[in-house]
Amino acid sequence: MRLSDKYPFLTNYFTEALTASNRALPQSILFYGNDLDSQYVLATEIARLMNCKEDKSDDCECLNCRWINEGTHPAIMTVSRVDSKPENDESKTVISVKQSQMIKDILMSASDFHRVFIFCDRDDDGNLQGLNPLNFQDETANSLLKIIEEPQEGVTFIFLTRYVDDVLPTIISRSQCFFVPAGGIFEYDYSLIDNIFTDYFNFERKDVFDISQKLQDLTKEFSAEKILDSIQNYILSLLKTNPKMTNIIEHVGIVEDAKRQIKLGMKPVNVFDDLCLKLIK
Repeated sequence: MRLSDKYPFLTNYFTEALTASNRALPQSILFYGNDLDSQYVLATEIARLMNCKEDKSDDCECLNCRWINEGTHPAIMTVSRVDSKPENDESKTVISVKQSQMIKDILMSASDFHRVFIFCDRDDDGNLQGLNPLNFQDETANSLLKIIEEPQEGVTFIFLTRYVDDVLPTIISRSQCFFVPAGGIFEYDYSLIDNIFTDYFNFERKDVFDISQKLQDLTKEFSAEKILDSIQNYILSLLKTNPKMTNIIEHVGIVEDAKRQIKLGMKPVNVFDDLCLKLIK
């Protein structure tokens, strides 16, 4: 199955961003979710689209596309605890500060390509794993902040993880976050909020606090986390059936932020008010 068939809403989003006259694609991207293999394929597809010299089609055979499909492009680097280690780097369990310095050194020189750095982890068998506080520690993440915050033209950083909270907040704040659903999920249950939140993007601004109150009322029977899961499932179902609705992709991340606020102990009334203010324009 082609990536554009598996994740049409994400591939549409990135294709449209890359073909826009104002180059709207963020220069730091974070993918999260359980399907690390799909995250990695999405990351390499973004790299391909950025470097393609022809029509950016799935079957393009230009030199850059062939290099990227073969995993040999000189400007696309996978960075993990086992990938892209400098010769003097003896660390085996972490992405090291030496790797961070190597990237800075690489960026000192000019390039005719769009350079993409993909940060992830691998297990002992080489299988892709997500970043977490153990393999991507604060010291290394902090050493990258300046080049992420003030990126050069033609440079993109992509971070792969299972959970947004597993990455340093300062990296998250500098990145645009995208949830990548597991490939085996085909149905999204949102029956809990079906009569409350359906077509939320058509609601009027004056309805914000009324909708928020209805969601709060549900917490008498269900947890706030379950209600937020249902809202997120509804948005994902919309994207599945209407892949051109790329304008609501960021709403998945907004709901994820609301989940994090609940875990931190914020009151549901405040979380749902804030959520509805952000989703209902």
